[in-house]
Amino acid sequence: MTRTEAGQVAVVAFAQSRHERATDGSSEVEMLLPVLRDVLDRTGLSTGQIDFTCSGSSDYLAGRPFSFTMALDGVGAWPPIAESHVETDGAWALYEAWVKLLTGEAETALVYSYGKSSAGDLPEVLTRQLDPYYLAPLWPDSVSLAALQTRALLDTGATSERELAGIAARSRAAAADNPYAQLRGGSVDADAPPADAYVAQPLRRHDLPPVSDGAAAVVLAAGRTARRLTARPAWIRGMDHRIEAHSPGARDLTRSPSTRLAAEHAGLFDPGAPPVDVAELHAPFTAQEVVLRNALRLGEETAVNPSGGPLAANPVMAAGLIRIGEAAARITRGEARRAVAHATSGPCLQQNLVAVLESDGSAEDGSAEDGLTEGGEGA
Repeated sequence: MTRTEAGQVAVVAFAQSRHERATDGSSEVEMLLPVLRDVLDRTGLSTGQIDFTCSGSSDYLAGRPFSFTMALDGVGAWPPIAESHVETDGAWALYEAWVKLLTGEAETALVYSYGKSSAGDLPEVLTRQLDPYYLAPLWPDSVSLAALQTRALLDTGATSERELAGIAARSRAAAADNPYAQLRGGSVDADAPPADAYVAQPLRRHDLPPVSDGAAAVVLAAGRTARRLTARPAWIRGMDHRIEAHSPGARDLTRSPSTRLAAEHAGLFDPGAPPVDVAELHAPFTAQEVVLRNALRLGEETAVNPSGGPLAANPVMAAGLIRIGEAAARITRGEARRAVAHATSGPCLQQNLVAVLESDGSAEDGSAEDGLTEGGEGA
């Protein structure tokens, strides 16, 4: 999609649950319903005024087939609605809805995702993402695969255990101001630990994301509708997703060429584009932030995961959508002019989606630019 086409669609509302280690007393629908009500209340829209609804979740987490149909009880599917579902993170559901709006088939879209990671042994559940013939039968869990990626980075000198501890400490500190985060504040020891402090060498507990139950929802709108629904839309200037080789052994785990390619096609590196103020990166493990920073060419001037990121709350199937929502929220509040959001799925950053979001003007004055003025879209 070109920059002008992409600028016609914006995030106009974002809501999320307060993420917890386990929500044993509530179902997926009960966890999701308050979030859906919240995001619609922020726009003043009712379910009947939404042209398209798209969701992301996983039957493997729920332990039953077609579990997403039960979540529709929280949306309200009668009278009949135009609805779709993706069996992955909600960021990809947002991509589908974004394309729907760009084609002119809808003016508004509701995107939501959710996951109750506490229902089973999450690292083992995620082995179902692996190649079913050669790799999955070996049951390499997600933590062990991330440890292999971290070891590759340490061996090449791309990072150090002290730097990784610093990433964890910064994320926890940032999450202290996020009322929705699961892990807020707390100290991280950057000194060399004893051998028994490793979960899976070289990963320590702070290098891992928490197991989280949670949900998130976003409302998208096109052109004039976006301006009517919010005073400061977060325009999606571009979005793209790419994939690495399925087998982790067939790629260089210290790099993420798919993220770099997705960023290029999303317009992140466009000549003359303003600098990136905020980056919300879906890096569940500390070492993956190092890989993503390099792939996205982020410098010290960019605030990375000011929400705390997945190291503070990681509801599987919703964490990527939350990255887009958090980046958009910074723009809507006037705290950023340009932001990049990233979502991933699969082992060791296998699949990657990149979205570039911008305001109409600077973070300070909200002035219009790029041909996007009040009451009209860009040419």
